[in-house]
Amino acid sequence: MEIREIKRNEYHLLDDFLYKAIFITENEIAPPREVTKFPELQVYIKDFGKFKDDIALVAEVDKRQIIGMIWSRIMNDYGHIDDETPSLAMSVTKEYQNKGIGTDLLKELIKILRKKNYKKVSLSVQKDNYAVKLYQKIGFKTYRESGEEFIMLLEL
Repeated sequence: MEIREIKRNEYHLLDDFLYKAIFITENEIAPPREVTKFPELQVYIKDFGKFKDDIALVAEVDKRQIIGMIWSRIMNDYGHIDDETPSLAMSVTKEYQNKGIGTDLLKELIKILRKKNYKKVSLSVQKDNYAVKLYQKIGFKTYRESGEEFIMLLEL
């Protein structure tokens, strides 16, 4: 497995990984695929790459199959803290989950954000999502709670 920066011709995959990032409990029915077209989700991917704060990494196997993605940008999303703090989103395909790939992607993105002199990074995660433990292990702290979600913050 290799972690690398996303290529421009792969930006279209952000939509797929955004859909995969939607947390669905075992008892829930997955939303329709078109949900990523809603304005509150489009903020994560619309015009990606056009802004200096847009950063994305992919996890790739066999030099051709992208199995995970993490990206950040300054946006007014669910995890928004302020206009200087990028928010992140990430997803790993189901068959590759629980293999440390999400942790590796997260650590690489954090290195890049530090090099670019960001002071913090935020995210929104549902309280029932198993990824909460991953974020806590990396050092994210709960910034605030909102209904079923944690807004988490990592000081860089």
